Amino acid sequence: MSVTDEVRGLPGWRVLVVGGASGMGKTGVSRELARRYDVPVVEVDDIVEALLAVTLPEHLPDVHFWRTHPQAAGLAPESVVERQIAIAEALAPAIEAVVANHVDTDTPVILEGDYVLPGALSGVLPGPATTEGPVRGVFLHEDDTAQVTANYLRREPEAGPQRHRARASVLYGRWLAERARAAGVPVIAPRPWHDLADRAAVAADGGHAVLSCVNEVREGT
Repeated sequence: MSVTDEVRGLPGWRVLVVGGASGMGKTGVSRELARRYDVPVVEVDDIVEALLAVTLPEHLPDVHFWRTHPQAAGLAPESVVERQIAIAEALAPAIEAVVANHVDTDTPVILEGDYVLPGALSGVLPGPATTEGPVRGVFLHEDDTAQVTANYLRREPEAGPQRHRARASVLYGRWLAERARAAGVPVIAPRPWHDLADRAAVAADGGHAVLSCVNEVREGT
C-alpha cells in the first residue's frame, strides 16, 4: 500500500478478484472483505444478466447457453464443465472492461464470480509476478463433493441434495485451481470458515496480481 493510499484509507489494490466454482463460499467471504475494506462488491452474475438483457443468443451463444439449453444441466459433470469454461471465455472481454474501468478511475472494488479465468482476461500469458499491482486475486477451492453438496443444501434447502451439481462444481473448481496456481494466483481452501476472510486477505496481499499485464500497463501510464 502506498503512503497516498494510507492517507486516503484505500486498500493497496483497486480490484480484488475472488474466484472459484459455485458453492465454494465466494459470496460470503467477498461480503466480509467488502465490510473490512469498506468497498463495494461487483458480482459477475450481474454482468451476465446485463449481457443477457442487451444481446440475443446469436450474438453471444455461449453466454445464453443455459437459457437456450436448460436441459443441459443434466449432462455429465464433465460436459457441464466444458460449458462453464466456454461461458467464462466468452465473458472475459466484458469482465476485463470492468476491471480496467476500476483501475482507470482509481475506484476499489471486489469482483466475485464463477466465471473469472485466472490470467485469461489479459489475453496473454501472465508477466512477472508482483505483489504491488492494482489487480490482485484469490481463488477458493473445495475438493470434497459431499461438502459442496452440503453447502448447496444449506443455501438452497428447498432443492434438496444437489449431488450432480456439486460434482460438476468440484470438477470446474479443480480446473480453475490448476490454472490459478499455474498463473501464480493464490488458491485457498474455504474451510475452516471462521478465518476464511483473514486467510483470503493475507493471500491477496501477499499473492500475485491476477492481471499482471494490466498492472504493467497501468503502472507505465
